[in-house]
Amino acid sequence: MAMTNTFAAANAELSRTVAASFIPSFDKPTAASQSPIGIRSHRRFSPRYPLLSSYPQGRNSVSGCRVISMSKKDSDGAAGLTYKDAGVDIDAGTELVRRIAKMAPGIGGFGGLYPLGDSYLVAGTDGVGTKLKLAFETGIHETIGIDLVAMSVNDIVTSGAKPLFFLDYFATSHLDVDLAEKVIKGIVDGCQQSDCTLLGGETAEMPDFYAKGEYDLSGFAVGIVKKDSVIDGKNIVAGDVLIGLPSSGVHSNGFSLVRRVLVRSGLSLKDQLPGAAVTLGEALMAPTVIYVKQVLDLISKGGVKGIAHVTGGGFTDNIPRVFPKGLGAVIYKDSWEVPAVFKWIQQAGNIEDAEMRRTFNMGIGMVLVVSQEASRRILEDGNGAYTAYRIGEVVSGEGVSYN
Repeated sequence: MAMTNTFAAANAELSRTVAASFIPSFDKPTAASQSPIGIRSHRRFSPRYPLLSSYPQGRNSVSGCRVISMSKKDSDGAAGLTYKDAGVDIDAGTELVRRIAKMAPGIGGFGGLYPLGDSYLVAGTDGVGTKLKLAFETGIHETIGIDLVAMSVNDIVTSGAKPLFFLDYFATSHLDVDLAEKVIKGIVDGCQQSDCTLLGGETAEMPDFYAKGEYDLSGFAVGIVKKDSVIDGKNIVAGDVLIGLPSSGVHSNGFSLVRRVLVRSGLSLKDQLPGAAVTLGEALMAPTVIYVKQVLDLISKGGVKGIAHVTGGGFTDNIPRVFPKGLGAVIYKDSWEVPAVFKWIQQAGNIEDAEMRRTFNMGIGMVLVVSQEASRRILEDGNGAYTAYRIGEVVSGEGVSYN
């Protein structure tokens, strides 16, 4: 009973702190959202609903990618690292998704669509993976919540959906209110960046389940889009242009491999990133870019036919997910500057080009498939408000090639 009372008191304190953080966002609801009627200070998980896939191609929602393992040897005879070497079994994840699809037909897109009148609710869920391990090591907890929000809202905006609200799940063995507050404030920041409301969540204290000082996170976002405005890739044709929006770095995928590379390199997170003016810890913990406002602005101007969020699976697996059958992409390899952090990862881990492209975003976090006319407008009329690159084009024949 004493333990229960202690947790209840801690949870009440956390709820009070969180409520103070996100109540201001309720004061100015956006046109696309409604005031949060019936919001309570406690944090609860919401029930699931059947979903329709936003894209016909299947997504490995467990790992988000499929990687062909390759290895090479460097001058010292050390084999090049792969994602599978780092402990991520993509084949097992793919098999699980195949089995799930038998039980719940229709899953597979970046976000799931549920019909509601003349609109679709679009839902997505994700975590931040083993980037959490680096948060524990660096003590940087203030931005991991931004990563959490980004991974879900960036997924649902690929359908053209405007995020409405977000729910989080925070689990730990012993609730440290000050630490949890830092994490939740990052979530609030992410919600503000994506113009959605933190509606609630779940705080779970599970003694002996996590190591001391560690926690786990999951996030859930719901947005809305008119049925006649869904971005679904169906109108993509050969000759359409691929526009890339830059990432801030590794974002929130591939950290199992990153951590293996870090060990092999002999460097610490406090050491300077080669070729940059920041430490490795700062570069790797850079929060995931939230593309919502930029992408919705570009969609509103017309010509956007498909959108791919470049997460696990990199270009090679994520871009084809938005194409109709029979179409693929050619990527112009030198059309943007690959950030120093990826150059270090590849060199220190002796990683093959193909493995890098199927594991990391390589400096491009979101890809828009647009008409020729729209590409010219996007590239010429940015007025310095954002950076975008013409990174490739749609071609006949499936798959992604690099030129």
